[in-house]
Amino acid sequence: MEALVQEFVDFLEKDKRLSLNTLQSYRRDIEQYFSYLHEINLHNIANTNKTTVITYLLYLQKKGRATSTISRNLASIRSFYQYISKCKLIDHDPTAELESPKVEKKLPQILSPEEVELLLEQPQCVDLKGYRDKAMLELLYATGIRVSELIQLDIEDLNIDMAYIRCCKGTRERMIPIGSMAINALKEYLSKSRPLLVQNEDEKALFVNINGSRLTRQGFWKIIKQYKNQAKINKDITPHTLRHSFAAHLLENGADLRSIQEMLGHSDISSTQVYAQIAKNRIKEIYKKTHPRA
Repeated sequence: MEALVQEFVDFLEKDKRLSLNTLQSYRRDIEQYFSYLHEINLHNIANTNKTTVITYLLYLQKKGRATSTISRNLASIRSFYQYISKCKLIDHDPTAELESPKVEKKLPQILSPEEVELLLEQPQCVDLKGYRDKAMLELLYATGIRVSELIQLDIEDLNIDMAYIRCCKGTRERMIPIGSMAINALKEYLSKSRPLLVQNEDEKALFVNINGSRLTRQGFWKIIKQYKNQAKINKDITPHTLRHSFAAHLLENGADLRSIQEMLGHSDISSTQVYAQIAKNRIKEIYKKTHPRA
């Protein structure tokens, strides 16, 4: 079975061109499924059926797995069965008629404007790291770009004079305006910090680590956790939190969904509409707190 899993992962990598993280996720899900089959003494994948898969999903449910995790497992198992069905290793795909469990969409966590202010005040511009971190956090909140986009920015993607950055995703390119506070933080970083951090003149990355190389997502995650703890913000902050806060605050202050969609780089407006729900919930909270007859 191990060889079969490897063949499946190789197929996904070559034909579907999936990322390393996604491939690892598929492998993990299928290996866990095989481990379950071994536990119930089913050693031949051809002997599994629809009931086998349903029983496994119930098994995951009893173990306390989230609906989203179960849904992802089913998607992995479904892809696997489709693959071995094409390879003629089974006569019938047992997942063909199975529906994925409905996953309740949770509203993303956002910070209040006051919490954002508190977080952005944490980096102290007294050393190279402080200038860099201040510029990164200000830029994230000013533009709403993804952390992956932030760390992929090159020097040439930033236009200080025109106050915008260029973000590229595949063949899609978008220009996003930058506010004055972020511009000022970037100017200070570029004049007082980056030239001393960069050791290789050919380094194109806008944001670099203390070794002068492009900052990684993991590196940024440690940075934002550090400042969240310093600010004593009692919310789960992820690298995406400033992006969500950027969109929600724009909407609260009168921006239209289409403009926000464009700035966030959402291909579908439905992805942006979640912020409208956040804005509605926030208005209700303010009403309950401030109206004398609420």
